[in-house]
Amino acid sequence: MSGDHMASGDSVIDKEVLILIIILFLLCLVAVMGNGFIVAALGMKWLLRRTLSPYNKLLVSLGAYRFCLQWVVIGKSIYNVLHPTAHPYDPIMQFLSFLWDFLNSATFWSCTWLGFFYCIKIANFTNSVFFWLKCKVSGWVPWLLLSCVGFSGLNSILFFIGNRILYQNHLRNNCQYWNVTGSSMRSFEIFYILSLKLITFSIPVVLFLIFMALLLISLGRHMKKTLLSLSGFQDPPIQAHIRALVVIISFVALLTSCFLALVLSSGTRFPLQEAKHWVWQVASHLCIAVHSTLLVYSNPKLRAMLDRGCSSRCGAC
Repeated sequence: MSGDHMASGDSVIDKEVLILIIILFLLCLVAVMGNGFIVAALGMKWLLRRTLSPYNKLLVSLGAYRFCLQWVVIGKSIYNVLHPTAHPYDPIMQFLSFLWDFLNSATFWSCTWLGFFYCIKIANFTNSVFFWLKCKVSGWVPWLLLSCVGFSGLNSILFFIGNRILYQNHLRNNCQYWNVTGSSMRSFEIFYILSLKLITFSIPVVLFLIFMALLLISLGRHMKKTLLSLSGFQDPPIQAHIRALVVIISFVALLTSCFLALVLSSGTRFPLQEAKHWVWQVASHLCIAVHSTLLVYSNPKLRAMLDRGCSSRCGAC
């Protein structure tokens, strides 16, 4: 459908768009189950033992943010389906977008600090600063968690101000959002909203990539030393290194893909009834769903809990 068709007030949803929305719902449900399992399993362990490792605290934080994010996405999608001709910055969408911006930013920062903690604890560099970080990083976890809230809160407030300005301009000029081209507000949207998203999303992603690059370098060096003392790739230590490398590369690829999908979707302006709008949504949440699943299966304790749960259910059946 074109923007003119959208402006006419037709609220019929194409079959292609409906299929994409259904796929998005399914991906969100997969992510909800994966992140819900992370939060429930580790949260129960935290409650029973009154303690939790610093790494798992970061993992619980990431799972909680993503769990809430998926429900916000489902809420936004339902609202878009019920009100396909609504302005993207109307009061309800402003509220949902505020939550979406906060949770998205918190997710990126949680991934970054998770990568930072993993890098410092696992990587093996003979450097005095690195040894100092290795001793201190566990005590920094509460501050890292607090920084996620602080950075994300600031980002979401800045986005909310921009969304508010755009909607107030729409009310004053009574213009059709999709059909305004070359206007000053479109320029504002590009240079404020898009630039802000590029900056706020790029900083944690770039930091995450730096931490993962350092970790890959360390693992690569250690793997070379191990190969010299072992017979081949079939030895258990080498297999463990290979699995770790595959998981890290997968995490990097998925987070980068999610970042690119979010940036590209922010830089385009398609009517909600066009399939192009929903393609970017599906792409970004596919990455989140896969990454959440990998987090469960790459964590030995979570995987063991999941296997025990599946075994008990099969036994009950």
